[in-house]
Amino acid sequence: MSIVHAHTEEEKLKATTVRWRIFIIMLILGAINYIDRTSLSIAMPYITDEFGITDTRVVGVIHSAFFWAYALMQIPSGVIADKFKARNIIALATILWGAFQAIAALCHSIFTLSVSRLGLGIAESPIMPAGAKLMGTWLTPTERGRGSMLLDGGAPLGTALGAVIIAGLIALFDSWRMAFVVAGVGTMLVGLLAWWYIRTYPSEHPRINQAELDHIAVANGSATSSKKYRLADIKPYLKQRNVLALIGGWVCYSFVFYGLMTWLPLYFQATYGFDIKSMGGAMALIFLLCFVGQLTGGYIMDKWRSKGAKTSRVMHTMLAISATTAGVGIFLCAQSSTPAIAITLLTIALFPLRWASVYWSIPGLLGAQSVAGTICGTMNFTSNLFAAILPIFIGFLVQSTGNYYAAMMFFALAAVGYLVCSLLINFDKKMVVEEQ
Repeated sequence: MSIVHAHTEEEKLKATTVRWRIFIIMLILGAINYIDRTSLSIAMPYITDEFGITDTRVVGVIHSAFFWAYALMQIPSGVIADKFKARNIIALATILWGAFQAIAALCHSIFTLSVSRLGLGIAESPIMPAGAKLMGTWLTPTERGRGSMLLDGGAPLGTALGAVIIAGLIALFDSWRMAFVVAGVGTMLVGLLAWWYIRTYPSEHPRINQAELDHIAVANGSATSSKKYRLADIKPYLKQRNVLALIGGWVCYSFVFYGLMTWLPLYFQATYGFDIKSMGGAMALIFLLCFVGQLTGGYIMDKWRSKGAKTSRVMHTMLAISATTAGVGIFLCAQSSTPAIAITLLTIALFPLRWASVYWSIPGLLGAQSVAGTICGTMNFTSNLFAAILPIFIGFLVQSTGNYYAAMMFFALAAVGYLVCSLLINFDKKMVVEEQ
């Protein structure tokens, strides 16, 4: 009897791991997010044939539709994340973007396809700001490196899986339209899963025990509400160097990641004559290892910091390695003449690139958790505004030069910008939170 009682007491003392399960769900949502985004890139060779598109500039315009909507909704989404419960925002957004993904299958013109991508961009926009709020309420400061990588890890994982899943569905049904329908319905089902399990605050979750609550509260306090901010509250933060460096670094990083995510399928097809299977395999390898690199980076950051290393040393070192490796790898890839070498160099380049995901945790690390949604929304708004222009710019570049060399040089140069901005972030100086 006493043995059973002792076992029960031990179970009570052992903290549950609800917070990590929530961020595993966020990882799944992020992956599905990018599967749906990447679906257009994978299907584009079929869409261009069906729609009779021969100009890469038109392809760029179609790709940019998503980013325009996604960008313009980032600041409103950040404010919404600061005002409303993250659980409600995440579940509703997931169901809506799944619907828009499926609706794209009904499109028979460039205009209607672009409109469906606008809807997808609007629906997906609240996920990252809401996720940043979850990270501040659920994870301790020494867990947020891993949390950032899980929150944003869906980008490379979804791009890798999307290359395989969408290509496989297209081959299975012999139709890009059916592939979009299946992907959209699957997304909506996962939205229901998110609603069932995620809670905005630890105290609201039925499966968390007191030990885990105490673990979170000791590091973060027991806050259960966020201060309400208006769009006008963004202005004071744009005067701070740390915020400007954060925005600039994220813009430059996004040029590299989104540029490669969007254009690699056509790059492989045009430069090396890849078919759908070869293209899907190459994309899957590159971005799957990018995902592995992202998780590895988050683990190293948290472990290094937990051993007492200064935040500035850890962050500057990791981000410098990330930017430098990406830039050099892409530069060398542009000089290569064989597909095997190109794939190898791109894999090396992208392995540490996603360490930039730690940007999502920086407002919280620098004392601005109460406005993390607004700051991260502004950061993501700016990067996606430029990302909306990027496909059009790259389309013109490729159309005018007849190859992808200049485009690859542009991505390498963007990596330099990512390096400079990351080193300009002063982790020893807190962000000033304006009182209203």
